[in-house]
Amino acid sequence: MATTKVQRYGILAILIVTVIGTIGSFAVLVLGTQNQAKEAADQQKVVSDYQEKYKEYTAKVTAQGDELSKQYYGTFSPYSSQVAAFDLDGVRELATEDLVVGDGEEITGTTKFAAYYIGWNPKGKVFDQSIDTASNKLKAPLSVATGLDAASLIAGWKEGMKGMRINGVRVITIPSDKAYGEQGQGDDIPPNTPLKFVVMAIPAPAEISQPEIPSSLMYQGM
Repeated sequence: MATTKVQRYGILAILIVTVIGTIGSFAVLVLGTQNQAKEAADQQKVVSDYQEKYKEYTAKVTAQGDELSKQYYGTFSPYSSQVAAFDLDGVRELATEDLVVGDGEEITGTTKFAAYYIGWNPKGKVFDQSIDTASNKLKAPLSVATGLDAASLIAGWKEGMKGMRINGVRVITIPSDKAYGEQGQGDDIPPNTPLKFVVMAIPAPAEISQPEIPSSLMYQGM
């Protein structure tokens, strides 16, 4: 049966609407893809910029550490001879011995400074130290930029370093309750283990600001 003129117009209208809808959907898809590509490109630039800033930051930190190592390695490294076994049961309270009385300011709970150190257990096993034995250099010193009172350090360090002077060297003997107590810390520091440290306090080095992580990356695990 032949279609009427009205039916043909109706069919044409439907085709036009369908074509327009298809074109519109395609345009939205293309636009969405373009927006996603732009967002991805923008995000990649943010990542690249941050990585470049962080690379510059680590280079400055490394350079500063190398300069400090040149300055203090010859002075501090000989104190590795202090490491020796000691009587575990003989350490009942905190004790300090100044090997060198520094010529700088006296350290209080709020003094800003940095420190090189060697720590060992009663068997004479060094569990942590500032000396990089593989390269005969000093690692970056421990920063105490907030002062001892606010620092995340064991109680024996906080108490044992107070009263010494900058550029001084001190041996600190720490009973277990002011070290890692009943929990211990890894294989080299079993529960209820007293510790010894030889520590050298140095002036706080110039602060190197770490680049802030962009907020857009905070939610991406960076």
